[in-house]
Amino acid sequence: MIRVLVADDEALVRTGLRAILEAAGDIEVIAEARNGSEAVTEAARHRPHVVLMDVRMPVMDGVTALREINRSPRPPRVVMLTTFDRDEYVYSALRARAAGFLLKDAEPRDLIAAVRAAAGGDAMLSPKVTRRMLDAFAGRETPDPAAAGKRLSGLTGRERQIARAVGRGLSNLEIARELDMTETTVKAHVSRSLAKLGLANRVQLALLVRDANPP
Repeated sequence: MIRVLVADDEALVRTGLRAILEAAGDIEVIAEARNGSEAVTEAARHRPHVVLMDVRMPVMDGVTALREINRSPRPPRVVMLTTFDRDEYVYSALRARAAGFLLKDAEPRDLIAAVRAAAGGDAMLSPKVTRRMLDAFAGRETPDPAAAGKRLSGLTGRERQIARAVGRGLSNLEIARELDMTETTVKAHVSRSLAKLGLANRVQLALLVRDANPP
């Protein structure tokens, strides 16, 4: 059973998320939090596998809570909920090693899939989310092409090829079709690349690729 902590300042949202997740059968919502401070406390108390946390909350925002949670030994995976409505917190959450991002208007099946992926050590970031994030955050920081290129040089030739496709915002399926590979093989290459580079998700990989090859 996947143990989940839901953190959102709106009671109706928490209730809805709980209902969707627990209907999956293999997910249990073990605790709720109304703000980031409570999320940090409840995560330490209940040791969930996954925290599903709103980016914008009172008392302590989701990004600050994410950083606090990640300081704990063996922290849970944290999936951030966002509207992408000119959300200034999302880029910071990326750098703070969020395990994934989910739009608040996502389909229930996507919510369940994201929690399962996070619990399994993966991150579900749809091509739509990846592309929107890359477009939204282009130019936020001055890239260091030499440093980024050096990091990517530790990948194999095939891994770099796939990383460049991720940098274009392609999904695993699109990459598989383009490179005549199976989707499972592409996913394995992406996972190995993230582990080698110490990255939390494919958006961070895409940003690193763009840093190495700025437009």
